[in-house]
Amino acid sequence: MRTGYFVAILLRTAVLLGLLLGTVYFIQKSEWFWVFILVVITLLQVSAFTSFASKAVREVGEFALSARYRDFSRHFTERGIPLQNQLLHWHFNEINRVFRQLSREREAQYQYLQRLLELVDTGILSFDNQGNIAWMNESLRKMLGIVYLKNLAALEKREPELYQQILHLKPGETKIILLNPNKIPTKVLLSIARFVTDNQHFTLVAFQNINEALDETEAQAWQKILRVMTHEIMNSVGPIASLADTIKGRLPQPDGLPEPIIEQLKDVELGLDTIQKRSLGLLRFADIYRNFNQISQPQLITFAVLDLLEDIYQLMEPSLERKQVEMEVVLKDPKLQLEADKNLIEQVLINLIINAIEAVRERPAPLVQLSGYRHDGRIILEVADNGTGIPPDILEKIFVPFFSTKASGSGIGLSLSRQIMLLHKGNIQVRSTEGKGTAFLLTFPVTNG
Repeated sequence: MRTGYFVAILLRTAVLLGLLLGTVYFIQKSEWFWVFILVVITLLQVSAFTSFASKAVREVGEFALSARYRDFSRHFTERGIPLQNQLLHWHFNEINRVFRQLSREREAQYQYLQRLLELVDTGILSFDNQGNIAWMNESLRKMLGIVYLKNLAALEKREPELYQQILHLKPGETKIILLNPNKIPTKVLLSIARFVTDNQHFTLVAFQNINEALDETEAQAWQKILRVMTHEIMNSVGPIASLADTIKGRLPQPDGLPEPIIEQLKDVELGLDTIQKRSLGLLRFADIYRNFNQISQPQLITFAVLDLLEDIYQLMEPSLERKQVEMEVVLKDPKLQLEADKNLIEQVLINLIINAIEAVRERPAPLVQLSGYRHDGRIILEVADNGTGIPPDILEKIFVPFFSTKASGSGIGLSLSRQIMLLHKGNIQVRSTEGKGTAFLLTFPVTNG
């Protein structure tokens, strides 16, 4: 095709050259008739050549216009047309074919990247200088509890703290914030990057869910600390209690002794009793931790959440009636199933309900609500009350081992509950408003039930 094209060009050029030479020859011979004929033929050939060139330029312009609008679907006919146009059309079709291939490859890469970003647990948000959202993945939609976000400014009312952090966080910095404090609270680690493409500036924000990681790290840290504390207490306090008891047994009998000596012996005996009691108290403290740390691996079974909630209600009903507290059980899906250690989860729920009963004892219409539902593929068991709520300064400490606001409390109930949930690859979260109430949420990982 290419050879034929160049041959056609050479022939046209040769014909024009021959016509011009012939015209000059007949002018010299003064044979004006042939001069006229050759001039007419020459003009026709020039016109045909010009038409060919202009058509080629026009087709190149049409191709350039198609390329400008990224329309590479057009096919240029290569048969049944003049030979001089066939090569041009062949090149156009080859260019279109290459661009279509590149477009398919780029679309495939985009789809692959998009699917990959949809699968990760990290939320991703991209927006331009005007705050217009360029892209956000499904994980972020679930974190924020929204379906669509057009502009970043829409976050200001929904998540004001998040909105401010995104605006002021610098590239390379990280910040931990709490999302959805009034729903299912989630701790996320924010990080930001900025980039330029096609002369447009974009900001990329990553939201990494660190709830489970923080809970597990904190629990492990407390276990290490308490293990050292227990070891030191057992080694140091045990001999003190034994020594106090030995010294007490060797005190002389008061019979026949002067009154001042008897009073001194009583003071010494009282001091030894105090030392012994406090030593035994510290040993019991260490023993409590032993029980706290004895849970190993849960015995997982699949059971109906309905059966679990009914068992809990029947178990707690006498205590609820005695303290005149109303309890509601809410389960929208009676067929909802959970894979967990039923006995351990019962222990957690009972502890939370006992705390809730304590929190509502002074309320005019005390109410405890026990509910189960599915949220974002996870199963949530919730214990809520309309009690006095938990002050923010205490809310941060309630999961610390041995921290308690009750005079008779051991302070291991919530810590034990957190450990049980971590063993189930889940977590326990709390939301509370002073004067309105508190809700504890047990979140279990995704199941097929």
